[in-house]
Amino acid sequence: MTLNKVHHIAIISSDYKKSKKFYVEDLGLQPLQEVFRKERNSYKLDLALNGEYIIELFSFPNPPARSTRPEATGLRHLAFEVDDLLKSLDHLTGKGIKAEPIRVDVLTEKQFTFIFDPDDLPIELYQK
Repeated sequence: MTLNKVHHIAIISSDYKKSKKFYVEDLGLQPLQEVFRKERNSYKLDLALNGEYIIELFSFPNPPARSTRPEATGLRHLAFEVDDLLKSLDHLTGKGIKAEPIRVDVLTEKQFTFIFDPDDLPIELYQK
């Protein structure tokens, strides 16, 4: 078996409108397709980064909350590379999104920090 690449990441939101705004307007991901699945009372939004499909954003009625952060079992966080970490943080601060203090990766000596989506999923921003 050969794995080629990560096809997509699925995220379930507790407030679909808030999460859609965060991923589309605040982070700048591009919507590819949005469907409402009546039988599940659920939205599914496919999102792209630089034209490449990467995230499925779902709404489901009454999903359980994330148990802890960031060290819950399962997905720990999403990480996005950015060209300029400080400029990216200025952009997000202007949208009311708070970040943790900037840290330095001891292995690469690159700067990184975390922001959080509306459901408290950690999003890492990592300096290129």
